[in-house]
Amino acid sequence: MTPSTASKVFPAPEHNHDLCLDEAMARARKAFEDKGLKLTPLRQAVFQEIAAASHRAIGAYDVLERMAARGERLAPISVYRAIDALVAAGIVHRFESRNAFFACHAGHEQRQLVLACERCNSVAEVDGARVFAAIDRTADAASFSASGKTAVVEVWGLCANCSGRDTRHAQS
Repeated sequence: MTPSTASKVFPAPEHNHDLCLDEAMARARKAFEDKGLKLTPLRQAVFQEIAAASHRAIGAYDVLERMAARGERLAPISVYRAIDALVAAGIVHRFESRNAFFACHAGHEQRQLVLACERCNSVAEVDGARVFAAIDRTADAASFSASGKTAVVEVWGLCANCSGRDTRHAQS
């Protein structure tokens, strides 16, 4: 087996995802507590399924199937409501172009740049401040007023793991 390529943004496929899950669950508990919301057992179970997808987006019906495989039979509306609560808390993001969801593995504002690998379907959030500054300038020049602070820009390509590029030591 050849060693995987890693980057600061996309971890190697064989990385210890348990650490990511522990950190994500801790952020989830804090986010719900900070917002005065309740992290119910159902919300927690749905979040664990989404976060367990190992940096990949997963559809609501995939969550349902995974939970059913463990013996938990739920109505789709229950999973969608749980996902809505997770999105509202800011710990899960909707991947618009794929109608799928992924766990937030980074603290950030509501505006994010999401990089998506078209080969392995990994997703990563990166600092998009300069991208959004350019969008704001362009919108302002067009006398356009964006609604709210929530925005996601999705960029498709190949991650370092799939392209074979080792970017661990690349300059930012």
